[in-house]
Amino acid sequence: MIRLSTGIYEFDKLIEGGIPQGFFVALTGEPGTGKTIFSLHFVAQGLKEGNPCVYVTTEESRDSIVKQAKQFGWDFEEHLDKKLIIIDALMKEKDDEWSLTELTAEELINKVILAKQKLGHGYARLVIDSVSALFLDKPALARKISYYLKRVLNKWKFTIYATSQYAITTSQAFGFGVEHVADGIIRFRRSVKDGMLRRYILIEKMRQTNHDKYIWEIDIREGKGIVLIGKLDLRREDTSLPKKVMDKIKEAESRKDMELS
Repeated sequence: MIRLSTGIYEFDKLIEGGIPQGFFVALTGEPGTGKTIFSLHFVAQGLKEGNPCVYVTTEESRDSIVKQAKQFGWDFEEHLDKKLIIIDALMKEKDDEWSLTELTAEELINKVILAKQKLGHGYARLVIDSVSALFLDKPALARKISYYLKRVLNKWKFTIYATSQYAITTSQAFGFGVEHVADGIIRFRRSVKDGMLRRYILIEKMRQTNHDKYIWEIDIREGKGIVLIGKLDLRREDTSLPKKVMDKIKEAESRKDMELS
């Protein structure tokens, strides 16, 4: 099995060396927890290894993504239209070849395929940041849209990161739909302790992988990006909802799917 480095070598050790090639991985978490920077690591590593990379940004401009990357020491600008295409779904500039004028799953897929054709054959890395923007006004379709994206884009040999907004009050709307489809789930969390913001990461799922099951505290550092500080004395099982509650949530989701079919 070929595994792709996340660009965070200490994290790679937690998943037997990296993300299995061809996987669709959901990065879920509240805003400000590190999902975008985690995605930038993935693309920066791909460029370092000579992989074609496509980055779809739905909540920030292309310029913002390039500037963020530069903040951590990655020069995305020199790779644009060579090994990297950033599709801007926020600014919607009609005269921009790599801009989306309509944010739909169909338009996104068509543009991603055009980018892949320009970058060349073989396996490539794709980030969709965030996929939640595709179903903000229709959260019940999250699972259907996510499956459509995975099914079509998998044929184009992408290994995919799909970031998904997650909040305590809307986790069903924006988390579970994507997670049902994902081959891997990496959860980002945050809390305030002693007046300081702290961030955490947890691998909830990674198929075909004997992955770590602990929560790790992470930090975001200038010029470096995400670093692992250390694991907590809590495992996934220690923080999960009771099985009865999870079963009820899944049952409710299944009813929604049946109503839509």
